Order: sequence, then C-alpha cells, then structure tokens
Amino acid sequence: MDAELHLPVVDAFGASFPATLAQHGLPALRADRVTTLQVNVGKVCNQACHHCHVEAGPKRTEEMSAEVAARVIALVEASPAVETVDITGGAPELNPNFRALVEAARGAGRAVIDRCNLTILDEPGQEDLAEFLAARQVQVVASLPCYSQKNVEQQRGKGVFAKSIAGLQQLNQLGYGQPDSGLVLDLVYNPGGPSLPPAQASLEGDYKRRLSEDFGVVFNQLYTLTNMPIRRFAHSLARDGVWDSYMQLLVDSFNPGTVDGLMCRSQVSVGYDGKLYDCDFNQMLELAIAPDLTDLTGRAGQPIATVWDLDSLDQLEGRRVVTDGHCFGCTAGSGSSCGGALAAE
Repeated sequence: MDAELHLPVVDAFGASFPATLAQHGLPALRADRVTTLQVNVGKVCNQACHHCHVEAGPKRTEEMSAEVAARVIALVEASPAVETVDITGGAPELNPNFRALVEAARGAGRAVIDRCNLTILDEPGQEDLAEFLAARQVQVVASLPCYSQKNVEQQRGKGVFAKSIAGLQQLNQLGYGQPDSGLVLDLVYNPGGPSLPPAQASLEGDYKRRLSEDFGVVFNQLYTLTNMPIRRFAHSLARDGVWDSYMQLLVDSFNPGTVDGLMCRSQVSVGYDGKLYDCDFNQMLELAIAPDLTDLTGRAGQPIATVWDLDSLDQLEGRRVVTDGHCFGCTAGSGSSCGGALAAE
C-alpha cells in the first residue's frame, strides 16, 4: 500500500483507535482464548474483485506450502480451545493443500469453514468440490454481494452472477441450506462502494425472498461486512477522491457495543507463509502480532512470530491485540466481522 494511504491518517481526525476505546471507558484490546484459527492459504484466485482486501487474483502466485499446512494442523491438534478452522484465500480451494487441511481438521474433530466465492465450483478440476465439502460437513460461507445481476457484475465482472447462482443451486441440491440437513450455507454481503452495510436482519429477509422467488435458492444466514479501507479498496477510495470522507464515516460511526464481539478477541490468523496475525486484515497490512508475546509464553528473548514459534495456540490467550485505523471498519454501525454484524441494529 502507498505510504499516504496507511491508516494512521485517521489521527488527522483526532481519532486513533486506542484513544477512541479509552474515550468510551474501554480498555486496550486483549485477546481471549483462541477458538478460531483462520488460515489464509494464499492469494491465488479465479476472480479479481475491486473491493478485495487481499488483492487476490488469477495472476497472483503466493500460496501456502505443504510444510506450512502440516504445521498448522499440528498446532490445531495441540490446541484444545480451537473449535473452528476457517480457511480463506484467494480462492482457498485452488491451493493444492486445501483438501488435506479440510480432511485433517475434520479428523481432529474441528468444524471447518470454507470461504467460497461460488464461481470456483465451475472451474476445471473442481467438478467434485461441492460433493467433497458436503461429505465432510464443511460450512460454506459464500460471497454474494447482491441478489441482482447488475450489482454483482459491477463488483465482480460479467458472467459472475450466473455462475454464482448455479453454484448455490448445486449446493442446495446436495442439502446445503436445507432444514435439518446439517449442511450450513451462509452468504456474505458487502456494499458496492464507500458506505456502511444496511441492517443485517432486514437485508437477510430481502435476500431470502428474492433468491427463493427468482432462483429457488435457500440458505441459512446472511453476513453483512463493511468494506475495509485497505489494499485494493483503499486505492479505489483514493482514486475516486473519497478516502477522507469514508474514513470519517467509519470514525463517526464507532459503536462501543461492537468491541466485545470483535473477531480478534477469539481468533488468530495465519498467513500462507506461516506468519501470525491478530486478524486477516492485519495480515494484509503486514501488522504482525504484538512482540510482547514472550511475556505470555515465558520464552524471554524468543519472539513469537510464526507457527513454528509456538507449541499451542492456547499460548496466545491474553495477548495485546495490534490495532490501527482500519479497526474502525469493524466497529462502525452494527459492526463487522467474519461472522457478520456484531451489535443490535
């Protein structure tokens, strides 16, 4: 990211994130036990969406190796508090170690989430992907930025909407989203531009009605996500001359009721190269976990920075969470996390 877009710019509005917490009588962020491990397996993707905070795309080459994947699984097995392995990318399914990660995590008794863009189900070599996911009861969290063709294709390109609907129908046929099937299919909405998402519950109703009536598609829940002012979306904000106004919107919309539910409180993110971060957004900004982790592990003089520096993810409980201006994106309005809104609407 260009230096002028790095997020301490919000200090110009007199609103650093730690100071804002303090103004609302809230302590600096500390993590609880790690119950979710989010694994970013790389930046290779069959799409190149303009809002993508990963800057993923077909021309990217970064991907998790078998060695790192094996170490990730070893840490999961050694971490009793971890309940869920959340696999993301890029298109995570394009990583050659994706299925091994799924198999190992499920074999260890952990729930698995696949952050799926739906069009991947139509890619050559992925013909059996939906069946693979269903057979292992993997929760699918599928990105669908709108229920209309025009809005989706403005963000993702021509032909993406039809492929997305076909992917949803394929998943429905296998039982995903169907009552009592045990196969969870959740959708993700994000705004098309520099605005906050609408109320999650009401938008979910609109999605369910339109997708059912127009395409016979059913799903479980809708998550609304705020577009994070980092990487590709940050550049589009600067290009369009709305960087300052969007950051001001996020700062002005700070909701203290979202803080307890922030995903960085209960998860840790591991990059394709094995480095550790408090969340996927910090990972994209290369904001590594706090160097004072040695105080928690008792390994004085041995910084904790990668999956090889820990015996268990349980050792990360109580760590100081690294924050920056983009954190206002998670606390604006009803809040935003990988699990959707955080506060009552």
